[in-house]
Parts: sequence; C-alpha cells; structure tokens
Amino acid sequence: MELGISIALILASLLMILLVLLHKGKGGGLSDMFGGGFSSNFGGSSVVERNLDRLTVITGVIWFICIVALGLLVRP
Repeated sequence: MELGISIALILASLLMILLVLLHKGKGGGLSDMFGGGFSSNFGGSSVVERNLDRLTVITGVIWFICIVALGLLVRP
C-alpha cells in the first residue's frame, strides 16, 4: 500500500513540476529567461490556459491526498 502511494506521489510531483513550468509567466524575470516572452506571442488561448489551470489544481489535490495518506500510514 505504501509503495503504491509513494509511486503516485512521485508521479504527481513530477507532473506538478511540469505543469507549473508550462504556465505563462505573469511578468518579467526568470520566466522570460526560459522562453516566457516568446511563447506568449504564439500561444495563450484562454481555453488552453483554463484547462492547464484545472489540470494543475487536480494534480495538486492528488499530491496533497498522497502526502496525507503517507503521513497516516507511516505514523509511529
């Protein structure tokens, strides 16, 4: 049981990192260094952004549930 939750936590963590990096930067700074200014000229469909936001929130909820479940299972 712990192994399955640990694997789900690792996958959710990696997916969360990817999804956060896919978000469009809101201002100057480090996001422009990785192509934020370039991608904002070509992409930016509001439907795509809303779907990306929803997927990020769902992944965050799954990540949180995995953390709580592991915390309850590994309790001394």
